[in-house]
Amino acid sequence: MTQVTSLTGRLLVATPALSDPNFDRAVVLLLDHDEDGSLGVVLNRPTPVDVEDILEPWAEFAGTPSVVFQGGPVSLDAALGVAVIPGEHGPLGWRRVHGAIGLVDLEAPPEVLAAELGSLRIFAGYAGWGPGQLEDELSEGAWYVVESEPGDVSSPDPEKLWRAVLRRQRNELAMVATYPDDPSLN
Repeated sequence: MTQVTSLTGRLLVATPALSDPNFDRAVVLLLDHDEDGSLGVVLNRPTPVDVEDILEPWAEFAGTPSVVFQGGPVSLDAALGVAVIPGEHGPLGWRRVHGAIGLVDLEAPPEVLAAELGSLRIFAGYAGWGPGQLEDELSEGAWYVVESEPGDVSSPDPEKLWRAVLRRQRNELAMVATYPDDPSLN
């Protein structure tokens, strides 16, 4: 078994060549990545469903837009909460994933986290890869791997996140941000 370098906390940015419609121009935050596989949430797929309609107690803590995001094609009936909590120690009911980014226990009473909670995003479903599957996709050129920033989780304009993440790269990836939505119209 080869040793996997963990990409937990990094972003997967779909390349224009990625043909899976679930991930067209997707920006995925990897919440877990090891030899057993990978799990992440798509940061730029807001739905028309308000958080208040699904998880009313958490609605006041949801960032703008305060809608549920489609985190990926797996387990769409399950909710994941991702929040940014600055500082050394997070509160009970929050598990650090990377830096200030962590998972919120949505079963916990929101009041337990309220004082420390930065921005909260609720995701329906997630993106998952079995052992070695993500590594295969990376070697096929399906994804760019870049550093995440805490603001990525709470971007107030998630539809523009794909271009914004690419544009801030200090290499040739910044040019990919200008790739047309439909290259046949070029």
